[in-house]
Amino acid sequence: MDGAIFGFEYAEPLGKEDFDQILYHTQLSVGVINTYMRYLYDKLMGPRGLEQRFSFLNPMKTNLTEMIRKPDEVRTYVVERFMADTDRGKLFFLPFNTGDGGHWLLVAINPFKEIVYYLDSLHNDWTTYPAMKTIVDTIIQTVRAQRKIQVPKRKANNITWNRVECPRQRNNIDCGYYTLRFMKETLLMDRTDIPSDYFDEYRCAYYSKDQLDEIKEELCQFIIELQVL
Repeated sequence: MDGAIFGFEYAEPLGKEDFDQILYHTQLSVGVINTYMRYLYDKLMGPRGLEQRFSFLNPMKTNLTEMIRKPDEVRTYVVERFMADTDRGKLFFLPFNTGDGGHWLLVAINPFKEIVYYLDSLHNDWTTYPAMKTIVDTIIQTVRAQRKIQVPKRKANNITWNRVECPRQRNNIDCGYYTLRFMKETLLMDRTDIPSDYFDEYRCAYYSKDQLDEIKEELCQFIIELQVL
C-alpha cells in the first residue's frame, strides 16, 4: 500500500479467507475493504486527478475497537492525516467498522468545513455508536485548535452531522459492499458534498445483485492484476 493512500506505507496481507469472502459473498474483512480502496485510488482517483479533493482513512486504525482501546492513537493518526492536506474542501472517507468483524458503514468527513456525512446501509444514525461520534467530534475540534480558529464557546460543539438516506441493505452480509459502493459513487460524482437524499443518479431503495457483483468483479480483476495470487 503506497503511503499516499492512507498516509503511511505498509503491506496489506490477504489470505484464503479474504478470497472466500468475495467468492462466496460473505461479510468483508478490513483487508478486502482496504484492497478495494487501493483499487479506487489507482483506477479512479489517480486517472481523474481526484487526489486533491478526496482522501482515505485506514479502517484498520479507526474501527470502534481501536477507538475504545486506543483513542489517543486514533486521534493522532487522523489529525495528522487531516493537517497534512492544505486543500480546505477535501472529503475524507472513513469506512467504519463496529469492531470484531461487525457492521460496516461510511463516515465521510470534511474537517475544515466541520461537516460529517453519515451513510449507514442499516439506516441507523450516529447515536448508535456514541464512542465513534465523540472521537470524530474531538478530532475536528483538535484540527480547529491547531488551525487557531476562534469559535465562541457556545458554538464549540457546532459540528454538522448529516445522515444520508442511502440505499438500504436487505440482509446482514452486504454492509461492506454497500460501503464500497458509497465511496465509488461519490468519486464518480466528483462531489465533496453528499445530498441528504443521496445522489439522484444512484438513488435507489437497495442495490441489485448486479450492482454488488460489480464490486466483486472489480476486486477480482484488480487482485489478479496485482499478481498477489
